[in-house]
Amino acid sequence: MSSGAVVESIDPANGETFETYEVFDDARTDAALDTAHAAFRRYRKSPWSERAELMNGVARELRAGADKLAKTVSREMGKPIKEAEAEVEKCAWAAEHYAEYGESYLAAERIQTGDGRRVAVHKRPLGVVLAIMPWNYPLWQAMRAAAPIVSAGNAFVLKHASNVTGCGLLLETVFERAGAAGLFKTIVVSGRKASELIGDRRIAGVTLTGSDAAGVSVGEAAGRAIKPVVLELGGSDPFIVLGDANLEKAVEVAVTARFQNTGQSCIAAKRFVVVESVAAEFEERFAAAAKDLRRGAPIDPETQLGPMAREDLRDELAGIVDASVAAGATVLTGGVAPDEAGAWYEPTVVSAAAGSGAPVLREETFGPVAAVARVADEAEAIAIANDSEFGLGCSLWTQDLERAETLAADIESGMVFVNAMTASDPRIPFGGVKRSGVGRELGGELGMRAFLNLQAVVVSGP
Repeated sequence: MSSGAVVESIDPANGETFETYEVFDDARTDAALDTAHAAFRRYRKSPWSERAELMNGVARELRAGADKLAKTVSREMGKPIKEAEAEVEKCAWAAEHYAEYGESYLAAERIQTGDGRRVAVHKRPLGVVLAIMPWNYPLWQAMRAAAPIVSAGNAFVLKHASNVTGCGLLLETVFERAGAAGLFKTIVVSGRKASELIGDRRIAGVTLTGSDAAGVSVGEAAGRAIKPVVLELGGSDPFIVLGDANLEKAVEVAVTARFQNTGQSCIAAKRFVVVESVAAEFEERFAAAAKDLRRGAPIDPETQLGPMAREDLRDELAGIVDASVAAGATVLTGGVAPDEAGAWYEPTVVSAAAGSGAPVLREETFGPVAAVARVADEAEAIAIANDSEFGLGCSLWTQDLERAETLAADIESGMVFVNAMTASDPRIPFGGVKRSGVGRELGGELGMRAFLNLQAVVVSGP
């Protein structure tokens, strides 16, 4: 059953179409939702031993299929193969984490009321969770949500970005081979159709990772349906370098923090806010290191920077750089789209005056472009860091660790990493404030709690 429409997988390294997939018609979509809902009804009261076995099985299947999974990621969205392989392993780690600790996360919480009653808060699964996911981490974004959600006893329906449809279908196969028949379903539908499904009686909640515009649409639909929602949206994360920072280490991490995944990450450092006393040295080292990154075919294990996922995204990024130069910014390296097939863009570092209004300091630059802004002191650094409609993560560099923890309280973001790049971890809550979203993923129990019925059971004597 298909709608007659298709989606194409286009290799961003050369612009060639290499696979097509049929878009589901309504009957096929309904069948997938029915299957997931029936699986949930069977699974919701399953013993923890069964859930742990399932998640450990998912980890095993991910590793067993790592070569095919990683190559599919690289070909569909251009990720360097070494990073794609690391993404597969991270997915397996998340599955194993919830297999090991999930039972304790789901333990009932006892409340002492002092009046003789027995009161407990039980954590019951809600049902089928619809996940609308992006293309930039096509395995991890889905698993980051699925590991806690499925471990909690829910079923999971994935609507993936169309350009990584192959990755979405492979993930369904991973769960099936692990024994999770029906608990993880991938549907090939449009974004509009996915939004319509939020109101479906078989859907109990929705999680989205995507743009803030997509978050508005999904949030409105969830609100109308009165269903729980987690929104992990955009970011324009600051990377703050204070005067006493270990500059050598800061530059080394800055390159990874900005250019990993070809800069296509919501939690990538995008605005490098550097105190004037060390700014010149930081810019010189940072630009030189960025220039030295090896650009090449994603499948080549020596490649450090692949193509962007789509040519239209590359063109949009180039426009932001050009507009910033017109506003007075200076290109320290890069700023060029090579004259060749594919969605390529040179690693770029731009220096822009704080408060200049240059787009590289205002917009979410989703690609290999870093913006450096010089500031007078830490007070101005915090002010510039907070001068954004986003608030996902922040990286803060200083050797005064007590001062760092004090400053963190003034930073408007969901995460602050001191002397390290912002990163996701199954043990650490992941999410932001302002237009970066609502709710949290991962963080042990927190990733489960978003889609649980926290049911109070109060027992009084006869």
